[in-house]
Amino acid sequence: MAEHHFLLKADWHGGRNSTGFIDAGGLKAEISIPKEMDGPGVGTNPDEMLLGAAATCYLITLAAMLERAKIPVSQLKLESEGIVEVEQGVFTYKKIIHRPKVTLTAEADGKDVEKARQLAERAEKSCMISRAVQGNVELQVEAEIGTAEE
Repeated sequence: MAEHHFLLKADWHGGRNSTGFIDAGGLKAEISIPKEMDGPGVGTNPDEMLLGAAATCYLITLAAMLERAKIPVSQLKLESEGIVEVEQGVFTYKKIIHRPKVTLTAEADGKDVEKARQLAERAEKSCMISRAVQGNVELQVEAEIGTAEE
């Protein structure tokens, strides 16, 4: 069994409304509480990073599944939305919605389109980050699958 270890170092400069910095190898960013939550809104924040982790994991997983299935993809785009609920001062990450837009090449047929649609749903359940938050955050996929014009 292989294990992979990832290290993040953080530096924080004060109280709640201060700023900090994280360094996780390829991810280096200023951090703070977002303006929407009455923070300074400097750099990124945990809400964006959780959404980013879920979205990039989903996108990479979907791309790999489409490739393995030999689906002729022309373009793959993704928009993801995170929904945070505030109730009695308690912040809860409620839902992540992935909206992939998969454009297949002009040679793709109806079977390719249907298989791509199935894989768009399956990728969310296969992604490591999705499995990590499963049961705590609702995950939803709203896929748009089409073919390129000839």
